[in-house]
Amino acid sequence: MPRIRILTEADLRAVIDLSPEVIDCVADAFRALAAGKVVMPPILSMALAEHNGEVDVKTAYVPGLAGFAIKVSPGFFDNPKLGLPSTSGLMMVFSTRTGQVQALLLDNGYLTDLRTAAAGAVAARALAREDATSACILGAGLQARMQLRALTLVRPVTRASVWARDGAKAQAMAAEMSAQLGLPVTASADPASAVSAADIIVTTTPATAPVVRADWLRPGQHVTAMGSDQHGKNEIDPAAFARIRYVPDRLSQTRALGELRVALAVGIVADGTEFAELGAVLAGDAPGRRSADEITLADLTGTGVQDTAIATLALQRAAGAGVEIDS
Repeated sequence: MPRIRILTEADLRAVIDLSPEVIDCVADAFRALAAGKVVMPPILSMALAEHNGEVDVKTAYVPGLAGFAIKVSPGFFDNPKLGLPSTSGLMMVFSTRTGQVQALLLDNGYLTDLRTAAAGAVAARALAREDATSACILGAGLQARMQLRALTLVRPVTRASVWARDGAKAQAMAAEMSAQLGLPVTASADPASAVSAADIIVTTTPATAPVVRADWLRPGQHVTAMGSDQHGKNEIDPAAFARIRYVPDRLSQTRALGELRVALAVGIVADGTEFAELGAVLAGDAPGRRSADEITLADLTGTGVQDTAIATLALQRAAGAGVEIDS
């Protein structure tokens, strides 16, 4: 009878953390996606507006891997008022050969946080200038912290700024990350100056109106927008599309859910315009940064292939951990 391994968040935290290996794992997933053999259906997404919540279901089959993950990811953004995290969820891993359940990863969103931060690092490594030393993070939640950590693994960041609508949260994050990373991280009350002064900008908010204006951007910058993953979200001024090199994680998704959705809606980008995906850049099928003055924007809506990749790596690391039950 098949056995099912059950791993808790604590089990997973003990064996996997943000690291170069995790970043490479996610990069490999994007390359696999670019190869055209991955099976990845559209995201199943449900908004619960009454409770300021959403639930996404993502999955992908990656040829060559023994299992595939189905990830259920709730985000309820009033939870901090209740003393609860905004995100939770779990991953179910199935055999690609038999379809039998192999594992339940009760990670409360931890693996999603890891793979999302890793994707930000992958995008920066592919598109930001190699001499980028300053970062600006918009947002002050967990993912904001993880995105800054991830940047320091792929670029020689020497200083960073944080902006958030809640200034106290920005101050708290700045103090925490300064101590953790050993570099100066400051809270900014002025997002325009913070964005303009940075080499790399990462947006990590659930905003429904732009938090980055087009005229704040300057030549040579890289922007990673990772907050827009639902209909109605928007972090980047669509006018920026007239100035940037745009790279989506999955074009079909960003047309519906990402920053591209708004640019299409207002007519700044024509319907049917094609853009090379991040996986194509990583595979060498499309160029990365083309000049020191180019402004690049990676639009990350989150893909099921990332979830299958991080779940596979976590299970490899967790051999012998957790508990096993009969199916």
